[in-house]
Amino acid sequence: MAKLTSEMKDLISQAFPFIATVDEDGNPQIGPKGTLRVMDDEHLIYNEETGRQAWHNLQANHKIAVAVHPYPGKIGLRVEGYATIYKDGPVFDAAHQYAVDNQLPDLIAAVVISVDRIVSLNAGPDAGTEIANEPVLD
Repeated sequence: MAKLTSEMKDLISQAFPFIATVDEDGNPQIGPKGTLRVMDDEHLIYNEETGRQAWHNLQANHKIAVAVHPYPGKIGLRVEGYATIYKDGPVFDAAHQYAVDNQLPDLIAAVVISVDRIVSLNAGPDAGTEIANEPVLD
């Protein structure tokens, strides 16, 4: 897996993230995920609360992308990876505790995203430059 630097982790924690998924017909869907946070150097996690379009899409296709770009700001990044869904167990329990601690709605599942590829979303000529690409092979 690719690894997030401390600067990348800071950026993710300070910006409002959006996730992108695709449905079974290949149609893209993008939406905000306010609970998205860094789990460790190689994973992001969010609490799935609504069970709507992104959730539906992840049932059939576990590929996912996360974009963060604070406004105003000229730096950003995109993380691409694979979503693993937890409906019980220690990962789910930790996500549930996060919801309780932050007075958030109860969750349907915890979604963990592997950090397989990182792309610069910086303004200017570096936009779209691949920073890291280390996908997990099945």
